Amino acid sequence: MNRKGKIETASNSASPYTGGITIKSASEMEAMRRAGAIVGATLTLLKRSVEPGMTTRDLGNIAHQEITRHGAKPTFKGYRGFPGSICASVNEEIVHGIPGKRVLKEGDIIKMDVGATIDGFIGDAAVSVAVGQVSQEALDLMETTRLSLEAGINAAQPGNRIGDIGAAVQTYSEERGYAVVREFVGHGVGRFLHEDPQVPNYGQPGRGQLLRAGMCIAIEPMLNIGDWHTRILDDNWTVVTADGSLSSHFEHTIAITEDGPEILTKHT
Repeated sequence: MNRKGKIETASNSASPYTGGITIKSASEMEAMRRAGAIVGATLTLLKRSVEPGMTTRDLGNIAHQEITRHGAKPTFKGYRGFPGSICASVNEEIVHGIPGKRVLKEGDIIKMDVGATIDGFIGDAAVSVAVGQVSQEALDLMETTRLSLEAGINAAQPGNRIGDIGAAVQTYSEERGYAVVREFVGHGVGRFLHEDPQVPNYGQPGRGQLLRAGMCIAIEPMLNIGDWHTRILDDNWTVVTADGSLSSHFEHTIAITEDGPEILTKHT
């Protein structure tokens, strides 16, 4: 839920990044795993719940109940004034859609971004899901976005750099004809939803912050069928493609370990 270098509301006030880069201790990493597991369970439930005729508010309510059932709190609710327990973004909406009265229709794609806080630590992940039968164009976009996330995660090895992640996402996506959103990026995560470093979905290999064991980051590619430019709606939150084209978003929180990246927010 971030914009590169600035908060994503129309006011574009203070940066959301807090606390610098943190290296988690063994106990803190266990707390991150607990938070990530709750996010994963919530996304699994949401994916199974999506169907034509329901509203985005219905999905928000399902997520709220699941997160609190696990003894956690929805991280997004109240974050800098955000009113929802999840972000629910449909079709040309890229991220930060507010759950509400919008009814899902056959052929839509819905992007659901979930955060959960437990024991003072946060998990953050997102998926794109087809509503009923969707076009092959939409299926290809979502699959490419999901696989670009995998490419970014595979590049998140200790000793690599942030630019290696962005380059992996960008190369995979652009070779398949999709535009990578540049104005919104991934981020460190831990006690705060947005910690350093920022994790763009584009970049040059070997550039940027060194990846070290104990870091936790959220990698979240956002791909558009059209160009990469965005705009923010009058609600000061919902980000849409500037050209009205379809967009997809996937995200995982991962831990950098000595053995490579560990996905903390797995779902089925």
